[in-house]
Amino acid sequence: ELIDTAERELGQIDLYFANAGIAGVTGIGGDGDWDRILDVNLRAHIRAAERLVPQWQERGEGYFVATASAAGLLTQIGSAGYSVTKHAALAFAEWLSVTYGDEGLRVSVLAPMGVNTKILWGDHPDAVTGTALTGQRAVAEAGNVLEPADVATTVMAAIEAETFLILPHPEVLDMYRMK
Repeated sequence: ELIDTAERELGQIDLYFANAGIAGVTGIGGDGDWDRILDVNLRAHIRAAERLVPQWQERGEGYFVATASAAGLLTQIGSAGYSVTKHAALAFAEWLSVTYGDEGLRVSVLAPMGVNTKILWGDHPDAVTGTALTGQRAVAEAGNVLEPADVATTVMAAIEAETFLILPHPEVLDMYRMK
């Protein structure tokens, strides 16, 4: 529906940001928890690509930007679903790039660490406890918590340069290498 509305009101889609995400429950979770986080953090990327890639192939161009989080490279304390789906979002974006790159499809993956949004702090930060609080603190203390506008500036520069892996927190690369 989102893609239909955008096409109807704005015209053809040349650039798509797969940015929706939820943190999910802490721990392993159950079937319902996994279904929900897989739908939002991964299947939404797949559904958008199913709709957009054929158009982009026909035109010979299009740009898909997937938000995967540093958790997609490093894993994160707290929600197994969050870490697993962010790893999967990164892998899906890499597959898109490898499979369709020669047909004009460009792909980038955004992998920030702490960004000043509700997904980091929650709706009520004082209510965050236990493993979720430990995970939140680990992210907030591992590097600077960036403002969304600063991340957006970094993303736009990376798209201009056609950079695959966008790391607003350069220290994430060092952490990944240590892994």
